[in-house]
Amino acid sequence: MELREPAVAYGKQKFTIEEYLAMEEAATEKHEYYKGEIFAMSGAKLPHNIISRNLLIGLGIKLNGKKCQPFGSDQRIHIEVNTLFTYPDISIICGAPETLNNDDLNVLNPAVIIEVLSPSTRNYDRGEKFKLYRDILTLKEYILVDSESIHIEIFRLNASNHWELEEYNAAEKMLYIKTINENIALADIYAGVQLGSV
Repeated sequence: MELREPAVAYGKQKFTIEEYLAMEEAATEKHEYYKGEIFAMSGAKLPHNIISRNLLIGLGIKLNGKKCQPFGSDQRIHIEVNTLFTYPDISIICGAPETLNNDDLNVLNPAVIIEVLSPSTRNYDRGEKFKLYRDILTLKEYILVDSESIHIEIFRLNASNHWELEEYNAAEKMLYIKTINENIALADIYAGVQLGSV
């Protein structure tokens, strides 16, 4: 999903988490929440959606019947320590999902988060959003997939609790997701995408 400017049409600047959740339940479009501010999210372009679909299908097949399961962009993630509520393009949850107040809506324990980069979200996903995601104690890998060229960055938490970067830039390469011990071909991730048309 792509972020637009903060939504200020609600008549005030700051909202409580309870107000946000009530508004989001009635909303027809998705919004992020961070420290009292609400940000509207817009639909993404075709390359972004094709990549997200390819990844979700591929992960779903590989993880069928296993303890880790992939979820699409309808799954809201909440980070209690910094208040963020957001909808990653894909999240992988290992074991039983933990949710805010057992609400079955706001997952607290993703192990992997994947964001497909769009021109309008690239800097946010790589910078401030990754900083916020690092507050998730269960997060082991953060994956950024470019929608304009064959380029994937994967940040992994190492044994020393530091984030390490590995990059993939060729269609013949295999993306290795250590948390689930699975490989996905970049050719499959980018299948059907007309690069350079976004």
